[in-house]
Amino acid sequence: MNLAFKKTTCRVLVVSLLALSFQTANAGLIGADQAAAGTMSAERAMVLATLDRGEVAAQLQAAGVDPRSARERVQSMTDAEVHALAQDIQTAPAGGVSTWGWVAIVLVAALVWYYAFRK
Repeated sequence: MNLAFKKTTCRVLVVSLLALSFQTANAGLIGADQAAAGTMSAERAMVLATLDRGEVAAQLQAAGVDPRSARERVQSMTDAEVHALAQDIQTAPAGGVSTWGWVAIVLVAALVWYYAFRK
């Protein structure tokens, strides 16, 4: 039984190796304009993903801007404009705490520490 199983397994492997080795691939060159037309820059995708977030859409609607029209405007922006907007989004404070916010946090922490350890 063991020898028959080994022979059958060997035959199946040989047949599958021969059958699967005849696949061919086809590659060709394309122009830069054709390649660029199908891709979206990472920055543009990041800005559009930011517009898809619920809280951003709510803020846009509160400001009187339709989220669909904002998406259309991002699509019509040049790459330099999208790059500048993406940098603004990435460098903005995550929690919305500005420099004065940090000053207030440090001041409150200092007052709490002063009153907690005062003798």
